[in-house]
Amino acid sequence: MDRQPLPPLRPRPSNLDELRAFLPQVFKEPIPVLETRPGDILIATFPKCGTTWVQQIVHGLRTHGSMDFEEISLVVPWIERSALLGIDVNAPQVAEPRAFKTHLPWHLVPKGGRYLCVMRDPTDALLSFYHFLNGVMFERDSVDVEGFYTAMFSRHPLYGTYWSHVRSWWEQRHRADVQISCFEDIKRDHEGAVRRIAAFIGVPADEDLIALATRQSTFEFMRAHERQFDDAPTTTAINRRNGLPPARTTKVRSGRVGDGMSLPASLRAALDDAWRREIEAPLGVRSYEDLRARLAAGA
Repeated sequence: MDRQPLPPLRPRPSNLDELRAFLPQVFKEPIPVLETRPGDILIATFPKCGTTWVQQIVHGLRTHGSMDFEEISLVVPWIERSALLGIDVNAPQVAEPRAFKTHLPWHLVPKGGRYLCVMRDPTDALLSFYHFLNGVMFERDSVDVEGFYTAMFSRHPLYGTYWSHVRSWWEQRHRADVQISCFEDIKRDHEGAVRRIAAFIGVPADEDLIALATRQSTFEFMRAHERQFDDAPTTTAINRRNGLPPARTTKVRSGRVGDGMSLPASLRAALDDAWRREIEAPLGVRSYEDLRARLAAGA
């Protein structure tokens, strides 16, 4: 069968209105139906909240440290993007348990598996998300971080908002098939987080495997293998389909906690207001630090 001709190249969106008009084209594929098995692991996060990090931990644990992959989302598939890459989500994977990445909220995620949810301070998540797509989804620096906040973070065209995502998973925190962690706590106790993940996904892990999976999921190791964590297959496919020029990005940018404090004060105030309205009012969770503390206490 002859391939469909590629659309002619056109510029990326270069202002906020163009970005908003373009976004429906980015998420137009139907989400494949995953025939979930009880042992399946779904790594569920809002974008830029530790997804790639946990993909690497899970894959390292289940394969005893194999780095024999082009890009992590080709061996731990992103459910929502798998059709775009020609991946059959229901096919066997290179190791058990099968593992998947998703950014879907609880009410949309396939049910019947086990769920590793990671949450992150909204200021750091927003800044990381902006840097990841700056120059890839829109012309570099043509949309500022405040505009990006209104277009992608506070009303994502597929995933809802950061706040609705947090609410949906917070309400599942006492389920036996859900483990919620915070990005900052994985960083604070990296080895302990690897141990907890190994126990949750049912992988027998001796000290050597824990040490290996921990070392291979450090920022330094992943940065040294950056091309295996750059989402190139997905961004290339999206750009090609929409006639955009190729671009490179990285999902391993800094690995730091607290970078979001560099956001403009007005934007940090808007994030605080949104937390009070969207999280504290309905859930009684006063702040992100309060959320972390309650998760740690099992509350």
